[in-house]
This record gives sequence, structure tokens and C-alpha cells, in this order.
Amino acid sequence: MSDPLSPAPVALRARPGRKTRLQNRLAAWRAGLGQSARGFVSQPEPRTIGSDARGRQLMAGNLMFAGIFVEAPDTSPWALDPPSDAFEDELHGFEWLDHLAAVADGSGRPIAQDWLADWLKQYGHGAGPGWTPDLTGRRQIRWINHALFLMNAQDRLVGRLFYETLGRQTEFLARRWRASSHGLPRFETLTGLIYSACSLTGMERHLTPALRALAQECAREIDASGGIVTRNPEELLEVFTLLTWVSAILGETGRRPDPAVNTAIMRIAPTLRSLRHSDGSLARFHGGGRGAPGRLDHALAQSGVRPGLTSGLAMGYARLSGGRVSVLVDAAPPMMGARAFNAHAGTLAFELSSGRRPVVVNCGSGASFGADWRRAGRATPSHSTLSIEGYSSSRLGPRASDHGVVRQSLIDGPETVEVQQSQSGGARSIALSHDGYRKTHGLLHLRSLSLEEDGRLLRGEDGLAAMTETDRDVLDRVMARLSPDGLGYSVRFHLHPDVEAKLDMGGNAISLAVKGGETWVFRHGGEGQMRIDQSVYLETGRLKPRATKQIVLSARLNDYGSAVSWSLAKPTDAPRRHRDYEQDDLWH
Repeated sequence: MSDPLSPAPVALRARPGRKTRLQNRLAAWRAGLGQSARGFVSQPEPRTIGSDARGRQLMAGNLMFAGIFVEAPDTSPWALDPPSDAFEDELHGFEWLDHLAAVADGSGRPIAQDWLADWLKQYGHGAGPGWTPDLTGRRQIRWINHALFLMNAQDRLVGRLFYETLGRQTEFLARRWRASSHGLPRFETLTGLIYSACSLTGMERHLTPALRALAQECAREIDASGGIVTRNPEELLEVFTLLTWVSAILGETGRRPDPAVNTAIMRIAPTLRSLRHSDGSLARFHGGGRGAPGRLDHALAQSGVRPGLTSGLAMGYARLSGGRVSVLVDAAPPMMGARAFNAHAGTLAFELSSGRRPVVVNCGSGASFGADWRRAGRATPSHSTLSIEGYSSSRLGPRASDHGVVRQSLIDGPETVEVQQSQSGGARSIALSHDGYRKTHGLLHLRSLSLEEDGRLLRGEDGLAAMTETDRDVLDRVMARLSPDGLGYSVRFHLHPDVEAKLDMGGNAISLAVKGGETWVFRHGGEGQMRIDQSVYLETGRLKPRATKQIVLSARLNDYGSAVSWSLAKPTDAPRRHRDYEQDDLWH
């Protein structure tokens, strides 16, 4: 299962350029000339979720940020040479405070206070890499949330510097929020400013302009159906969480609810519920992970929005569910253009979970494992869908370096994704197609999925077809350059690492043993060749990719159309109600 100690995701950030760094430093210096925070108007209830186990790791000097592990016993983290920019960002964002505060016996407090004091002395006057709007907003939220934890029995000089820096950070956010990138970074920035205006004495004047800016960002980034342009489910959860915090602190401090914030919450909640698998995790698409444990349920509960699912597509994803089984399908074109540097070429890919266990997955984002893994994770063969030999359904643009961060946007891919949902008898079905291979090969990818009402049988068919005369002309030119064997294509089914796969029934089926005791059987219609290959499961917060397996159905196209059929089913003698008693291995 997903590591419960993994940090919340951070979208790939460009390091500020020299001009921006100078502007941030100047704004931080000027902010120090403003009014200091004299104290707290009110102390908000901490809503961040920490881990006792992760807190004890930090106390022992075992630092793991952005997938990199560093042993630093008896050493301040600010004395380290950061091994990566993302590692440095997580340090300066202070999310680790949640874990030290969660240590049950309170023994995490001295470490938290020491690390805070060291940061204040080294960076509190506006110097250093942590003075960007989004990191400052993230840090400000944690400081305000955990102020009592940090200030109890704290040195008086450190306490004075703490309040001075809270004021400086508030003024910095008020001056520099417009410099934050649209989307999650700006939501973090403005939430930090709103927290400050609601909580700190003398900072109330910043509330009205901050709420006005947040309303504008909600209107820009959140569409009428509760989705965001990146179509990253985990990023949507992070935005939703920040908005619920804003709504809660407004209520706690006796201020009027903000209509724009509440409208956005009402729109996003059913979308997130539709993107949640039966095991409680989010579908892993377009750079998003499964979500930090408890964050989704906690945010939905805090929102106060009554349970309900989105009718039709949810942020471009289709959902099939039956019994204890959920299937989520990427059923819309990926984001294209300049901001599409996290988008994946996974159109029509699906994931399946049964009860508490993920079974079929996508490989996920390799961003925390370096540029090569990041590129590999974005390719179509890293998703549970069809790919033409040597091609992805969307293509990556040229590499561009943005202040040290290499970015590649999707520049070419599906323009049209057709979706038709239906119900017949005891099965829910969906028929889909995309034209991502039309320009290169004159072909559409056609996929149909049908899930029985009890969730015990998923049927599928995947094919390629040249639909028009123009398409056939393009395909003819492609085929003329190929060997007589035709055009190769494969349909892949990546398996979660906790699923054991083995050939069965004389090689005509594959048995899948799922952790927790369930068994599934994969069969195909004989139109192609079936095999088990190596695969990887890419998970933010891990030290390295996890080895796993994938089922591959391979076939060749020699005419204007070709298809393979398959099924994934529980054995007929499997119990109707399965009790999963096996505990997850948190350290696997």
C-alpha cells in the first residue's frame, strides 16, 4: 500500500531566477520595516495530519524529504548542504512540524523548537531560499497552527524573533502573492496570508484583499464541475484542503463565510468523491499520487458537503463501480501547452481497486526519482492502456530549462475523446475512443469496459481502427514502411506491488493473488500474445521505485482494424463477501 509517511505532493517548481530572487529578498527586507505581530487574536485548531512514527524518525536524525534520505543525528537541518532543490523546499516549508507535533508523549517539542530557533537566526531576517511566496505561505500556516507547541517554555529572545518573523512573513505575502504561480502555489500563498490576517494582532487589514484575490483564483482555476486544468487528482485534493482551512478559520474567528470559497468547496467535494477508489485512495493520473493517508477523508469531513458523486465525468474521468470494486478511467484529453509539464500521455488508461487493495494501477510520477524516471512515468507504456510500438498517445515537446528545472510540456496528443456510458442488465459499461494516433498513424484507439453489478467481472476490448478514407491513406503510408508483420501494439495492465502474478491454466490465464487474500484471474480472447513483464511502481516519498509486474497483451495490425479482448474476474468459487484481515506493512 501507499507509504502513510509520505509527504503531501509538491508540484514541480521552477527555482526563482536571479531577478525574482532579488525581488523576493527586497520584499522580505521591506516587510521587516512594517508592523510586527504582537500576538494572536485567536489560535486556530491545527488541521494538518502528522505521524508519530515520522516524528520519531526526525528526532533520530533520519531526514527523508522529496524521496531523498539523509542521516543527520545531532545536526541542525539548516547546516546541511541540501541534496536537491525539492529537499530544500520541503525543509523550508516546515510541513515536518506536523510530525514532530504528533509524537504522542510530546518529546518532539525540543527538536522542533531548536530547529525553529536555528531557522529564525539564519533566515528570519529575509535571507535564504525559503523566501518565496508559496513556501512562505506553507510555513506561515504551520507556525500559526503549532504556535503553542513551539512557544511553550521557549527562550524569550526566540519568542520575540518568532513574532517579528510572523509579521515579516505576513507583510511579505501581502507584497508578493502576485508573484506566485497560478494554481496550487497561489492557493498556498493566499491561504497563508488569510491565516495571518485572521490570527495575528495587527494584520487584520490584509484579510479583505486576500479574500478578493482568492475568489479570483477560484474563478480562474476551478471550473463549474469542480475540476482544475491540470487534471491531477492529488493536486485538486491539496487545493480543496486549503479552501476548507480558509472556510474553517473564517468561521472560528467570527467572520462571514466567503461565497467564492464555499462555492468552490461545494463544487470540488463531489468530484473528489468520484475520483476516490474503493480503498479510499485517489486515482493516480497526471503526476498525482494516492494522497496522504487520511487527508482525503479528513478534508471531505471538514467541508461539511453532503456525500454524493458527480454525474457523468468527474474532471474528465469516468467511473465504474460494483460491489467493493472501483474502476477509474482517464476519459478526456490531457492538458497541453506551457503549463502541461506534469501531464501524462495516459489517455484511456484505467485503475482498478478491490476493497482495500489496489490491483491494476498506473506506474505513477517519477519526478522524485530524477529526470529519466520522470520522463518514463509520463509515457503511454507506463499506463494501463494501449500503446503503439514506439509511440505514446501524446508527444513531449523539446526540453527547456527553467532556472535549473528541466521542463517538457505535452504539445501533441488527443484532440477528441469520445465517451458513451450505458447500463445493460447487471453491468455498467463505457465505450471510449481517442484520436491521439490519428496524425501519426491514421488510427483511433477504441476501448470498451464493462463491470458487472457485483464487481466480480470486468470485461474489456481494445482496438485500433482507421475510420475514414483520409485515415486509411495515412495508415497505408505507415504500413508501406513496415515489415510484412504489420504494426505492433500492446495493451498493458500494470499491477500493484502487493499483487503476485503467475501463469495458470497451461499459460491461458494469469492468476493474481492480492494481498489480503483475494484472487483474480486474467484471461484474453486469443487475438494476441499474453505475457508477464517487469514493471515499476513510482511513489513520491520512497527512496527508489518499487519493482512490480505487468500483464502485456501484444498483437499486430495488418489491415484497417485490429482488436484484442480480455477479462479480469474473481473465480466462481470465491466467496461473495471477503474479509480482509491482513495488516498493511507500513515500512515495505
